[in-house]
Amino acid sequence: MVKQFSLISICLTIALVLAETQAMSTVNHLLHRSSPLSNSFYALRHGQSLANVARIISSDPAISTVEHGLSHVGKEQAKLAGETFASDYLKSASQHCQGVAIFTSDFRRARETASLFADELRKKEITLYNEDVVLETRLRERFFGELNGGPDTRYQDVWDIDVKDPNHNEFGVESANSVLERTTNLINELDAMLCHSMSEDIPLMWKCVVVAHGDVLQILQTAFLKHEDASRHRSLNQLETATIRELRLDG
Repeated sequence: MVKQFSLISICLTIALVLAETQAMSTVNHLLHRSSPLSNSFYALRHGQSLANVARIISSDPAISTVEHGLSHVGKEQAKLAGETFASDYLKSASQHCQGVAIFTSDFRRARETASLFADELRKKEITLYNEDVVLETRLRERFFGELNGGPDTRYQDVWDIDVKDPNHNEFGVESANSVLERTTNLINELDAMLCHSMSEDIPLMWKCVVVAHGDVLQILQTAFLKHEDASRHRSLNQLETATIRELRLDG
């Protein structure tokens, strides 16, 4: 009997170690949530940027936080996105939400998009979390290493390898799974933080808009679809510039 219990204890210990190891190795931190997200989340890609117009890759924080802002077209796109979102919010969500929380990459093109988007909400007197947009470095563009500053046709070279190995760092790029890990950690943190800000008397949720970049948001969408890794991010419908899409956590 003692031996039997010892064997059971060993098996339980092994199972716990395996579970902890699996949790530690998980790159999609939305997979192991014990409860649904309490707030609703939306992905907003930045408007057309000067880098888009020049058809170059702009992923170096030292450059992209100060250069490659929005083109004239991009500014108009961002305003329209804000106007449309504000209209929809007032029609359907204003009685069920505290307001809108906007978190943005600190790259110039994303900051400008978030600012113009927020201005349209202010015009409609929609409450903003912290009364402004919040900068978040974990929403920065995926770093493309030695390809940075080169033609955007080179994205495909990286994406072709992502499908086979989402952990690769070919050309010195940040891996797709690294992006998945940092963004899903962020979503969990934002959800908890926004819950903490809810009134105990009227626990209304926030609509949370994350303003970021093409690859970052393609990869984040795989997380909400509960993919275990980011290998299939290019199989999803492309999020065009200044397009906003609700992120729904599957299952």
